[in-house]
This record gives sequence, C-alpha cells and structure tokens, in this order.
Amino acid sequence: MISFQTTEHAQTLAQAIMNTLPEPFLVLDDQFRVLAASAAFYRTFEVDPEQTIGCLLYALGDGQWDIPSLRVLLETIIPERTAMDGFEVEHDFPRIGRKTMFLNARQVVYEDHSKSTILLAIRDATVSRTIEREKDELQRQTQELLRQKDVLLQEMEHRVANSLQIIASILLIKARAVSSEETRKHLKDAHQRVMSVAEVQRHLHTSAGLDTVDVRSYLTKLCSSLGSSMIGESQPIEIKVRADSGAIGSDKAVSIGLIVTELVINAIKYAFPESKADAHIYVTYETNELDWKLTVSDNGVGQTASDVKGTGTGLGTAIVQALVSQLEAVRESVIDENGMEISVTRATFTSGLPNVA
Repeated sequence: MISFQTTEHAQTLAQAIMNTLPEPFLVLDDQFRVLAASAAFYRTFEVDPEQTIGCLLYALGDGQWDIPSLRVLLETIIPERTAMDGFEVEHDFPRIGRKTMFLNARQVVYEDHSKSTILLAIRDATVSRTIEREKDELQRQTQELLRQKDVLLQEMEHRVANSLQIIASILLIKARAVSSEETRKHLKDAHQRVMSVAEVQRHLHTSAGLDTVDVRSYLTKLCSSLGSSMIGESQPIEIKVRADSGAIGSDKAVSIGLIVTELVINAIKYAFPESKADAHIYVTYETNELDWKLTVSDNGVGQTASDVKGTGTGLGTAIVQALVSQLEAVRESVIDENGMEISVTRATFTSGLPNVA
C-alpha cells in the first residue's frame, strides 16, 4: 500500500489511474452526483469537466443521462447487490447518436457507514452490437435466399419431371402407332432412356442435400427402382449394390446414375435370354480420396451377348462413353463365359517412374 502525505496526493493518483483507463469511468456519491470522471468519459460522450463534476448524473447534458434502465441499476439493483456486471443499456444521445453500453457498477461502503460512493465503468459496445445485428440480418437474408432457392429448385424439378413424363408418353404412343418394327424398337428404346433420365432425376430430388448426394443410398434406391420396374417374374434377377459410404456432388451423381441405369437396363435386357437360377447383377462403387471406380457386372450369357448387342456402337454405348468422358474416367469391359463386367475408373494418380517402353 502507498502512504500518502496528503489527501490531494491520493486524489491525484486516483485521477491519473482513471485517465489511464481506455473506457469511460465515473465515481458517484451516494446521491448520484459526479465526483470524478475519466478522460475517456469526456471524449466518448463529448462533455466538459466544468459541466460534469458536481452535477447530478441524470442532469448531465440537459438530462441525456436520465435513462430509466440506468436508474434501475443505481437506485434498485446496486443497493441490494452492491455490485453489477454487464448491465446492458441502449440509449439515444442528442449529440453522439444511439449508443449500446455495458455497465459495471460497484458500491464502496466505508467504515463509518455514513457515506458511500459508486464506481461506474462504461464499455461502449455500439460497434460490436451493430456488427452483430448486421450479421444476424445477413444470416436472415441468406436463409431467406436459400429458402427461395429451394422453392425454385423444387418447382424446376417438378416441371422437369412432368416434361419427361409427357415426352415418354408421346414416344410410347408413337411406338404403338407406327407399322415399322424397326421404328417401333427405336421409339421404345428412346422411351426407356427418357424414363431412365426421369428415374435419376427423381432420386436426386428425394436426396436430403441439394449439392451433394449420399452415394450408397442413391445407387441402392436407383437400382431397386430399376429392378422393380423392369424385372419380370419369368426371369427373377437380383440386383445387389455395394458402395463405399460418402457423398458425391449432384452433378457427378447425375452422370454416374445415368451410366448405372444404362448398364443395368442393358444387363436386364440381354444378359439372361434364358431362365437362369441365381441370376444377379452387381453394382459396386469404390472410392479412395479423389479416385473412384464404378463396376456393373452380371453372371449372364457372357461372350454370346455381343451377338445380341451388336458391335457396341449403338446409342446406349455412345451415351455411356460420353458420360465417361465427361467424368474424365476410363471405361473397360471384361466378357467371358462367366458373364460381363464393365468398369468406369477415375484415377488421379500419375506415375513418377520414367517410361521404359
């Protein structure tokens, strides 16, 4: 403790300490008159010492400090609790505008109990509160924009689904009306592919996310729907899906979904021309960071399937190859007496070894 020779020395030190504080600070007597104020108080609230010291707090600046919530703090809360931290006050000051303040108050009771003083620290939180309100408003606007985006996306998906359904119906009607068997076949193939696109679109629409899709759930639902709509009772075929967990982008999901749809439909139509026990189609999706591999395989007729599907230059093959190129992947086929396996691989690994060829 410092021993002061005079009271003036102690007051000088106390005032110097107050002026060092970066935030406004007041010392009030038990009648709420200002005994001392920090330099930060004068600077922040643009008042003069001559108009402050000795004045009733509520009368400062033509009554601009006569704030109901401040009265509650000083006249009700402080006498009961002796101290209060973080008491928020918001008020419009005529000269400096609206201020948001956090008040910390302490009542100092002396030994003789005849007098007391109140220490009042004021933290100006106007800027931080304004930033918080602006942030909240931006979040509200963002949520509203996302809601509008969802509504527009749902409306667009609904219209796309209706349009695809109409096109598929027209193709089916035309297929029934034409006399040429070859034209009828082409129209039915076109109808099937439109329905495949609609099926992919429907599964993307039912996914929880807009930008990403859970690949395992997506492929499982897609293959289940394809099986229920295309596999007849005369030749039961089990479609099994094995996929690593994880999410993929919706744009990538569209391409992969269309590839799977085309290859699964092809296997259902051509791999089992005769009834076979334990007929199955496997759809697998493996991933390793950026690399992935999609495989569709069956245990059908294998090599003789080429006689049915021709040279592999049809529309279905062209669609698959275009999608594979779009995904920057590579397509490979393995055909033997045990069936057919078609894989689509996307590999980002580049060998650092020299080419010895």
